[in-house]
Amino acid sequence: MEAWEVNVIQGEGKKGEEPGENQKNGKRLENGENQAIGKDQKNGENLAIGESLKSGGKQAIEKNQKMEESLKNGEYQAAGKKTAARKSGLYGRCTGVYEGKRHGVQALWALLTNSYLAGFVQGKIYRGSLKNLCVPGLNCYSCPGAVGSCPIGAMQAVIGSWNFKLAFYVAGFLMFVGALMGRFVCGWLCPFGLIQDLLYKVPFFKKIESFRGDKSARKLKYVILVVFVILLPMFLVDILGQGAPYFCKLICPAGTLEGGIPLVLLNKSMRSAVGWLYAWKNVLLAVTVIFSVLIYRPFCKYICPLGAVYSVFNPASVFRYRVDDEKCTGCGICAKVCKMQVNPVKNANHPECIRCGVCKASCPVKAIR
Repeated sequence: MEAWEVNVIQGEGKKGEEPGENQKNGKRLENGENQAIGKDQKNGENLAIGESLKSGGKQAIEKNQKMEESLKNGEYQAAGKKTAARKSGLYGRCTGVYEGKRHGVQALWALLTNSYLAGFVQGKIYRGSLKNLCVPGLNCYSCPGAVGSCPIGAMQAVIGSWNFKLAFYVAGFLMFVGALMGRFVCGWLCPFGLIQDLLYKVPFFKKIESFRGDKSARKLKYVILVVFVILLPMFLVDILGQGAPYFCKLICPAGTLEGGIPLVLLNKSMRSAVGWLYAWKNVLLAVTVIFSVLIYRPFCKYICPLGAVYSVFNPASVFRYRVDDEKCTGCGICAKVCKMQVNPVKNANHPECIRCGVCKASCPVKAIR
C-alpha cells in the first residue's frame, strides 16, 4: 500500500474519532454546567437561608428587647407599688392622728354653735338675736344650747311665706356656703356628722362598706330635699300662708337627738304631751344610730337634704381638691381609705366627697392638694 493511502486511511480514522471526542467533551461541559448551576442554586439557597436566619435573629432580638423592657417596666411598677405600700403604712398610722384632729375641730365647732349652756339647765330654747343667723351645718333650732338656726329648718319656715327677704337670705346663705366650701361643711362643721363618725368607731364584726343599690339609694336625699323641704312647705300652708317644717317634723333624727329628747327630759309638761309622732321620730333615730355603727354616715349618704344642697356645689366650690397627675402613681390607696366610696383620681370633687381629708393624709406621694 502506498504511503498516501495510509495517510488517507489514518486521516479518515481520525475524522471518525472526532465525533466521539466531541460527545465526550459535550458531556463534560454539560456536567460542568450542571454542577455550576447546582452550586449556584445551593449558594442561593444558603444565602436565602442565611438572610432568613438573620431576619429571624433580628426579630428574636427585638422580641427579647421588648420582653426585657416590659419586665423592667413591670419591675418598676411593682417596686413603685411596694414603695407606695410602705409609705402608705407610715401615712396610714398618721391617719388616726389626722382624724383625731378633725374630730377635735368638729367638737369645738359643735360647742361654739351650742354654747348656750343655760338652756340645758333650764330646758329652754335660746331666742336671742343670734338665732336669726344660720349656721352652716345641720344643727337643730330646738336644741337647748343652739345659738343659731339650722339652714334646712329656716328654709322650710320661710319658703312658703310672703316674707321674701328671709327666703332670699336663707337661699343666699346656702348658695354662698356651698360655693365657698361645698361639702367641707359635712366633714368638718356638722355636729350630727361628728356623732355618726363616733358611732362608726364602735367595734362590730362586720362593717358594711357598700351594698347592692347603694348608688341608687344615695339619690334619696335629693328626693327628700325637693319633696319635704321645698314642695310640701311651699304648697301645704295654713291660713296665714305659712308651711310646716315637714322634714324636721317627720324625719330629721338630728332634731330628735339634739332638740326633742333634751327638751322632753328637762320639761315635765312636755313629757305628758308626747304622742305617736315623738315615738316615730325616736324609732327613726334608733334606726339611724344602729346603721351608723354598721355603715359610715348613713344619714349623710341617703337622707340629709343639706348634704344634697352642698353636693351640687362640690365640683365648682372655691375650696376643692386637686390631683397632681405627675406625682400620682396610681397606687389606689386614696380610693381604698375613702369611707364615702369615692375615687379621688377619677373625680377629686365627687358630689359624695365630704372633704374629710383622709385621702389627702394617706397619699404616699402627696399628689392630692
